[in-house]
Amino acid sequence: MVILVYRLKIDFTISRSKKLIAVLGPTASGKTALAIALANQYHAPIISADSRQFYKEMHIGTAKPNAEELAAAEHYFINNLSIHDHYTAGMFEKDAMALLEQLFQIHDIVILVGGSTLYIHALLHGIDAMPEVSDPAKQQVKNMYEQGGIEALRMQLQLLDPIYCTQADLNNTRRMMRALEVCISSAKPYSSFLKNQGKPRVFDSIKLCLDLPREQLYERINQRCDQMLKQGLLEEVKTLFPYRHHTPLHTVGYSEFFNFLEGKCSYEEAVIKFKQHSRNYAKRQLTWFRREPDLTWGTAEELSRVVEHLL
Repeated sequence: MVILVYRLKIDFTISRSKKLIAVLGPTASGKTALAIALANQYHAPIISADSRQFYKEMHIGTAKPNAEELAAAEHYFINNLSIHDHYTAGMFEKDAMALLEQLFQIHDIVILVGGSTLYIHALLHGIDAMPEVSDPAKQQVKNMYEQGGIEALRMQLQLLDPIYCTQADLNNTRRMMRALEVCISSAKPYSSFLKNQGKPRVFDSIKLCLDLPREQLYERINQRCDQMLKQGLLEEVKTLFPYRHHTPLHTVGYSEFFNFLEGKCSYEEAVIKFKQHSRNYAKRQLTWFRREPDLTWGTAEELSRVVEHLL
């Protein structure tokens, strides 16, 4: 079973023997447990590529590792930002690469874990350079969202860049707004700037993806949603309600209950949408993972054996 990756003949200070083990998978598939098990086995630190876990104000709805899990291994990129901060996948690529340079001076192995596909791609392959976006384009997209909501963004993106719509997360307000800003400012489709040529990396990547039967995955998602509600998700959403227009909060688990608090739906309807949108998100993640080259699928036990064989 061949997994790996980028054996580029480039003179870097980091040895090519350094390994980044990427633990990928849809939401609620068990990534955190597998990542911690591998981190303990190989005495490796963990880099989170779950962009929602960056924000220190968002806890229950992002399924962050609990205190015990955080104490079990060295974690990075968790609680490192505020919802008031501007942060992009390109910034993550730069920050994570700088961190890896430091970590690989001490460790031969680092674990990457998460399900935010754009951020995973940024670190594994690099992110494409985008044109500068004009202020009028930003204002036009902002007005579009304020007047027509997420559906207006979907319709306009379908009109301006139907190719990108086939791969985009059409429930992610932030990414759709960014794509539309580029489309409007450049008068070209956003997808035309996604060259996917890849950048050189100074480490080898072992890419693993947790594979669960669809019914089992969806049941795990529903159970996680119920557990979040028992843990106090609604109370967390209430504390964040004044900041609901901040970009990091345009996400599953928060948007649905903001709608409830604004009187746009009942609590029961919000819960149904929360679970439905979480399952939809998992489906989109799986679609992206299936396009990722050199990726090995399996259960946690199977993937652990794969790592043992490759190291």
